[in-house]
Amino acid sequence: MFWPMFAVAVGFVSLAVLGVFAIRVFLEARRLGQQVTDSASRINRAAEDLERAAASAARAADSL
Repeated sequence: MFWPMFAVAVGFVSLAVLGVFAIRVFLEARRLGQQVTDSASRINRAAEDLERAAASAARAADSL
């Protein structure tokens, strides 16, 4: 009777550990997604700044 109860207990603990790891993976994936979103936003702002600077430089070159 000991071994079946031991096997059930080990199975339950294994599932609990897997659940904890699944939650950790989910939270890290959310954090990574947020970082990707922030990075994309910064890249878009930098591209817009570069585009404005290029247009300004082109206007300055035309006026020479």
